Amino acid sequence: MATFTMFGKFGANILGGEAEGDALTIDYLTDAMKHTLHSAVTSFDVDADEVLGDVLNELTTSGGYTAGGYTLLTKTATYSATGNKTVFDCADPTWTGSGGGFTARGGLVYRDGTTDPLVGYLDFGSDQVIAASDVLTINIDATNGLFYVTAT
Repeated sequence: MATFTMFGKFGANILGGEAEGDALTIDYLTDAMKHTLHSAVTSFDVDADEVLGDVLNELTTSGGYTAGGYTLLTKTATYSATGNKTVFDCADPTWTGSGGGFTARGGLVYRDGTTDPLVGYLDFGSDQVIAASDVLTINIDATNGLFYVTAT
């Protein structure tokens, strides 16, 4: 099972950025959020990568994948006083292979816009080969969502 890892600058960006008027701010519920897929040669750098342009080797449009990624749907942010936990959830991103299909090694979530700030990434641990009519679904955890924040 792949673990969703947050990019280092995400914490600052979701709360308004590192400086007043920062263009990298993220509003998870109202902004267009996307999930991309990347090839085996991608290396995510949690400290250095901050915007989509920092990450190489996104799959090209072919075989059932569209460059730019899957738009996250049914986004929610729900707080529970039990455990002081806010869960950020969404519907499971899904791609269906066509033609020659595609191969992905990992993926990431980002805010689609002018600056494309990053949220987090998944390393699948091995290549996921999706042939024509095969389906790749990123199963978002029913309890913990895409990610969660706990107040302590």
